[in-house]
Amino acid sequence: MKTSELTGAALDWAVAKCENKNLSLTEFQNEWERYNFAASIDWAQGGAIIQRQRISLLDQGGDCWLAICGWKEFFGDTQLEAAMRAYVAFTLGEEVEVPEELQEITQ
Repeated sequence: MKTSELTGAALDWAVAKCENKNLSLTEFQNEWERYNFAASIDWAQGGAIIQRQRISLLDQGGDCWLAICGWKEFFGDTQLEAAMRAYVAFTLGEEVEVPEELQEITQ
């Protein structure tokens, strides 16, 4: 799946892989649902990554944000979505294998 299209649980799955969580699909779904691993919507989780990775965020007007992580630039509807896409692209690349089951789950 293209990193630029990641959203919801699929984006959080990719962020978890970047964070070396290496959870099985079942473990991830349990953590995502029970423990609210949702770096793409939770500032406590995503904000810590933004700070640690020194991700820059630029308001593009309206509901559009640009995030820069290393040399990767990605857009998103929110600051966290843009930042987590940039982090995933910088860490894993511009295409990521995401379980089909997660591609259907939205937040």
